Amino acid sequence: MTTVNSLLKPFQRFGVNLGLKRIEQLLTDLGNPHHRVPIVHVAGTNGKGSVCAYLSSVLTEAGYRVGRYTSPHLVDWTERITLNEQSIAEDALIAVLKEVIANASLAKDTPTQFEVITAAAWLYFAQSRVDVAVMEVGLGGRLDATNVCDRPLASIIVSLSKEHWQRLGPTVGKIAQEKAGVLKKDCPAIIGSLPHEAAVVVQAKITELNCPAIWVKPAVEIESQGDRRWARYQDIDYPLPLLGEMQLNNSAIAIATFQILQQQGWQINTQAIIEGMAKTQWQGRIQWSSWRGYKMLIDGAHNPAAAKFLRQYVDTLKQPVTWLMGMLSTKDHQDIFQALLRPGDRLYLVPVPDHSSAETQDLAQLALQVCPNLEKCQTETDLLTALKNITQETDNQEKLIVFCGSLYLIGYFFRHENDLKR
Repeated sequence: MTTVNSLLKPFQRFGVNLGLKRIEQLLTDLGNPHHRVPIVHVAGTNGKGSVCAYLSSVLTEAGYRVGRYTSPHLVDWTERITLNEQSIAEDALIAVLKEVIANASLAKDTPTQFEVITAAAWLYFAQSRVDVAVMEVGLGGRLDATNVCDRPLASIIVSLSKEHWQRLGPTVGKIAQEKAGVLKKDCPAIIGSLPHEAAVVVQAKITELNCPAIWVKPAVEIESQGDRRWARYQDIDYPLPLLGEMQLNNSAIAIATFQILQQQGWQINTQAIIEGMAKTQWQGRIQWSSWRGYKMLIDGAHNPAAAKFLRQYVDTLKQPVTWLMGMLSTKDHQDIFQALLRPGDRLYLVPVPDHSSAETQDLAQLALQVCPNLEKCQTETDLLTALKNITQETDNQEKLIVFCGSLYLIGYFFRHENDLKR
């Protein structure tokens, strides 16, 4: 039986290999579907996904036919490609993948897995005749497989911090050069709050390319209406359904983008913005869930900047914290622990299944070096055992359980949620 996994798995061995030649050749062989898809291009270290979610939701509410492409997925591949907020049907994804792979098999230089699924997104959006596609950069920007359009409606850089430095460069300035690769000559640029070193690099690129640019300041939270948080950016008041302080920045970037699109003739009225923002969902990022009746706060927090935002939100809850964490071997473990852990916290460490997981014993040693006064630091063989042990603690009803450290680990939880709850 043909499945999405069986089609994509053979390309996994080609790993991450940044560059545009393979994807450009593949798209040429497919008839250049990307030339038929107007896009908003979204780059950055953290916040890309929620910005894409806001953009897609509001543009759908405004009556447009909207594609959205994001990565990684949490549960299955179909999440990455949506049309008007609905994930692509598995049989539709299989069909476009077969068409892409038939052309990929003729290539001299085999495309990577990410390039194949990205080409499938371009093809699906073109075939679906979307009015606009919101395209999230996978890694970096300049050499990312999404960076094949020279006239985006708008290019966005949400945020920037030191992540994936092994591939993008050892400094924030070098990383900024890669992210700024999404900017295009004379095309609007919407830029979030960046470190000074990164801002200098991005401004130089904006000047070089003559981009009309908006440097977005965070929205201001205003008085809640009912059970909803509300925010104000310039003269627009809107609901803020996603949690965390960073959403004041991310939502403002989305609102600024709508203003740019309005100037280009797109019909996006205030009511569509309010309703679309209210309906926005983004799974696995500062999200409340539960396990056997115990509330859990779930967040990827897979890099130091995201970890700081998570800790910032956790501090507002004013409860003792039990952390349930697993991390990939490639992540900045020490900086993440420094952002999250405080004296008196409890920490349970688990491996990330089916990925290059950091060793839990090594993480435990590091955690105790970073925060020697943890109330508990314990390793577990698997996620289910950890969940059982955490919730069996007699006083844990009063403790805040925070599950984080890897989007892949969170995806595993969602994928096996029913089995884990038995």
